[in-house]
Amino acid sequence: MGDSCEQSLKRRRRADVLAVAAIGTLSALTIVGRQTGHFNLSRLILDVTVGLVACGLILVLGRRPVQGALALAVLAAISPAATPPSTVGTLTVAQRRPLKLAILVALAGIAGHLVQWIWRPTQGLSLLWYVILDVAVHAALLSWGQWTQARRALLDSLRERALRAETEQGRRVAEARALERTKMAREMHDVLAHRLSLLATYAGALEYRPDSAPEKLSQAAGVIRTGVHQALDELREVISVLRDSEIDELPGGRPQPTFADLRGLVEESREAGTQITYDEAVTAPESLPPATGRTAYRVVQEGLTNARKHAAGRPVSVRVDGRPGGSLEIVLTNPGGNGVPLTPGNGTGLVGLTERVQLAGGTLNHGRTRGEFRLHASLPWPA
Repeated sequence: MGDSCEQSLKRRRRADVLAVAAIGTLSALTIVGRQTGHFNLSRLILDVTVGLVACGLILVLGRRPVQGALALAVLAAISPAATPPSTVGTLTVAQRRPLKLAILVALAGIAGHLVQWIWRPTQGLSLLWYVILDVAVHAALLSWGQWTQARRALLDSLRERALRAETEQGRRVAEARALERTKMAREMHDVLAHRLSLLATYAGALEYRPDSAPEKLSQAAGVIRTGVHQALDELREVISVLRDSEIDELPGGRPQPTFADLRGLVEESREAGTQITYDEAVTAPESLPPATGRTAYRVVQEGLTNARKHAAGRPVSVRVDGRPGGSLEIVLTNPGGNGVPLTPGNGTGLVGLTERVQLAGGTLNHGRTRGEFRLHASLPWPA
């Protein structure tokens, strides 16, 4: 960083020296041209002195362009040697300052050159033509400088806009990735919580009924083994989703559940020992939108999972009804447990489920009423 700043400073100084040298050369040529044919030593000394001072003021234009340009306009009134530096001063102000201020500086330059012609008229050039040339040159310098300033402002605006757009695009991409990972993590939470609660139920049966028939113990152990393998696969997917690398789809590639899989979910919970009363009164279920059916599946899955965790061994009632043009209603009730959950939890499942239902345009209510836990979801079903 320090080396870069030092190199930039050196380049700026080198450019300033070259500019002073070039303008000094023009001033010298102006002095020579005005001295040809009628040599005057006093005027030559004056011109050389004014030229040197004017070239020195060029270095001031970078820090104080208005003051430097006005000083050069005064020097231009004294000697033509200051004309090249004065034009540079007018151009610099036009490039860096507002139009009104640049016009005032240009008028000062015009006035200075008019004074110069009055006491040192140019041979072969009338006052009228001198005024026309004087005004035309300063108007051209003013226009050029303002155009340069406007172009620079436009480029800076476009550059800033591009940078802002790039930053905004990066922010949107980051938010999209975070939202996608949140959705994936929520989906996997639903699956893992359901799977682990089933495993806990079977493990509890083995713990409290060690005198069961050997074939039942073997069946339970086989279910636990299969469930563990499935849970490990799902856990690997969760870890893959939460990594920093880009994920386009879940590694497992499993299809999303649909409303038609709801009965299979209920039967799976029944096989784990949960007493479930399932009542389905749905008209034309094949017309149910896939997203709505998937949300309904997750609602029932979370309800059964919570029932196993907080009220193990208690019966569960599930009622699903609805029709096209109305809504799909899901009501799940079960008696309250003993307050000791079968597996630990922090309540994030119901929070994520509420967000899922709201995104589908529905509502979700849950809580204890009259000694039982009630979960009610209402999902819109367009005709």
